Amino acid sequence: MERNKFYSYVGNEEQIYSVRRVTLDEGNAKGITIYQVTTAGGLELDILPDSGLDMGRLKFKGVNISYMTKSGYDSPSRFLPMPGQFGKYFPGGMLFTCGMLSAGPENTDNDGEFHPLHGRFHGLSAKGLYGYSDNANIYVGGEVREAEQGKHCFSVRRNYTIPVWGSEILIEDEITNLSSSESEYMMLYHMNFGWPMLSGKSRLELPEKRKVTPRTEYAKTGLSKQCEFCEPINGEEEQVFFNEMENEPSARLVNPELGITAELSWSLDTLPILAQWKNMNSGNYVLGLEPSTCYIMGRERERREGRLLSLKPFESVKNSVKLKLTCNKN
Repeated sequence: MERNKFYSYVGNEEQIYSVRRVTLDEGNAKGITIYQVTTAGGLELDILPDSGLDMGRLKFKGVNISYMTKSGYDSPSRFLPMPGQFGKYFPGGMLFTCGMLSAGPENTDNDGEFHPLHGRFHGLSAKGLYGYSDNANIYVGGEVREAEQGKHCFSVRRNYTIPVWGSEILIEDEITNLSSSESEYMMLYHMNFGWPMLSGKSRLELPEKRKVTPRTEYAKTGLSKQCEFCEPINGEEEQVFFNEMENEPSARLVNPELGITAELSWSLDTLPILAQWKNMNSGNYVLGLEPSTCYIMGRERERREGRLLSLKPFESVKNSVKLKLTCNKN
């Protein structure tokens, strides 16, 4: 809408869309900053600069889309990169970024360095923050840096572009190796869908031309129902599938009962694998759709199997992930 026409209807744009910076004052996330974003297209979301600029809760037209764990939002002070601690601080959220040195299970690399489950990225706070809107888009972003004296130094410049009048979220990362030696990295974009968007009525639509590899023997038994979901089951074991698309980086979660479709797309040239986390366990009911640089088998195994990427000194790579939500009900 043209600006002069828009302001003939409203006195302040926050009547229709907004980006607001707030600070939480209680609970395990006390003191963290949140960018709260709303759009005229029906999106409500939280962006968390104190947690790797990841995305927390997401609603579309009043319906919850994202998954939150029992722990909920966390403060970086609670992040303990030690064995067995991940479940104590994992908040879920619409986006939980894994990396940059390792993604997947806890592992000890060849040099003896311990890497916690899904890496340290989510425990890092961003700097150079911004959050603003114009008559077309809302922008939120900043820089996350992971470094160690005498070793690696990675910079991730992350930008969210969210159309004011739409219902899509574009996440763009520029990853740069700021060290004088070549450095290996892993990145996984853990996009988590929860109830009621995820239910026994939901279905997942993936391209027909793809290679699918189940992670476990139990996942192999569920291969024929990879794209189907049931209601929560007590004690149900999770299943993980690795999808390699030929030329169509797309995944669609459809809930016909709600009339809502969530379509995920990503930069296939830099994120060649889509991990799918299907957890129908009661109280832990979630679908993770996770564009990734590699299979999430740990740093040492990924290197051994030729899937561990690296950046030369001061080289950059750009990753992008887009989530688009549509509704066919009035």
